[in-house]
Amino acid sequence: MSAWFGDHQVLHDVSLTMPSGQVTALIGPSGCGKSTFLRILNRMHELVPSASLAGEVLLDGDDIYDASHRLVDARKKIGMVFQKPNPFPAMSIYDNVLAGLKLTGVKAGRDEKDAIVERSLTSAGLWKEVRDRLRAPGGGLSGGQQQRLCIARSVAVRPRVLLMDEPCSALDPTSTRVIEETMTELAREVTIVIVTHNMQQAQRVSQQCAFFLASQGQPGHIVEHGDTDVMFDSPIDPRTYDYVNGRFG
Repeated sequence: MSAWFGDHQVLHDVSLTMPSGQVTALIGPSGCGKSTFLRILNRMHELVPSASLAGEVLLDGDDIYDASHRLVDARKKIGMVFQKPNPFPAMSIYDNVLAGLKLTGVKAGRDEKDAIVERSLTSAGLWKEVRDRLRAPGGGLSGGQQQRLCIARSVAVRPRVLLMDEPCSALDPTSTRVIEETMTELAREVTIVIVTHNMQQAQRVSQQCAFFLASQGQPGHIVEHGDTDVMFDSPIDPRTYDYVNGRFG
């Protein structure tokens, strides 16, 4: 995969396999194309008027950019959680969870909706905290709870993949720990790809890791990728060693 904004190339020949049922962490300094790569994985890159790309994104062997694939189907299979929690503030907790179903045209009766809300909030580690106030506005939750509500909203449509763009960067340590525990639980059901600048977090939550770098005005590329423990303990490239040990970034 290669990508551009106008004439400016931001990614060059990025090729990466993200195994099913695991957490893959994308690490690297700011400006190396990690978030752009993540947005490409569920077709958000094309929302930028000047954006273009070349390559394929294969999910189970099918290219999500193929002309026969509907955008809504790609978004249903590949969910996204952003850096800043973005629940619909005036919408209830209950309706926030179900918002994705409405957008994808999924029909469900009241009992089924109740079950989906409970299942999704439980998966996001939030059910016990909000089960007695499901009709309260989602915007009234704390920052960490709002982020877990966004996770619940994403998993409600049962995606195959969940993309997370620095989901804990705006949260306190306690909320971060809960989100990380949630990721560990979710990885049993969904493939997770996370962008993080926190090296300790990458070590804690991921099984696979990819190190992105854009040096001396060159577009972002992957320097090295593989097993997380190997990447941190005995990487092949000295630049990887320097980055994960805090010598630059």
